Amino acid sequence: MTAQEIFDILKTKFGDAIIETKFDAMQPWVRIAPNKTKEICFFLRDDSALQFDYLSCLSGMDYNNGTFGVVYHLASIVHRHKIVLKTFCTKDNLHIQSVSAVWGTANWHEREAFDLYGIIFDEHPDLRRLLMPDDWEGHPLRKDYKVQEFYHGMKVPY
Repeated sequence: MTAQEIFDILKTKFGDAIIETKFDAMQPWVRIAPNKTKEICFFLRDDSALQFDYLSCLSGMDYNNGTFGVVYHLASIVHRHKIVLKTFCTKDNLHIQSVSAVWGTANWHEREAFDLYGIIFDEHPDLRRLLMPDDWEGHPLRKDYKVQEFYHGMKVPY
């Protein structure tokens, strides 16, 4: 199935929640509404014509303009098609629906995006830091991140 066909199915089913597409990119992508992420992902996984049964990557992004995003790389092993989903949130409202109930592997990926960017995944079963200590200040992959000078009295080398 082509990216255009996948988009057409999503647009028919979800209407305005399918915001934007880019098919001429190396990896075609579809932008979706952050408050419909879980519903759309369940559909992509469970629809027999789509069967996106594999989340290969989930990445957080800081676009350095007050916008943050999450990029999902999905594949159907059964049908051998792929698609990339994108969803955005703002620095003032860093909430996106969790898809850990859809694909179990999203659990750790979402925790990583939370830890490094501060993106909050609503309904995540265990949203806590993954790589940084629990009391670390800030989120190190944000464009505006300032490395703290000391951590528990020790100089932070940077």
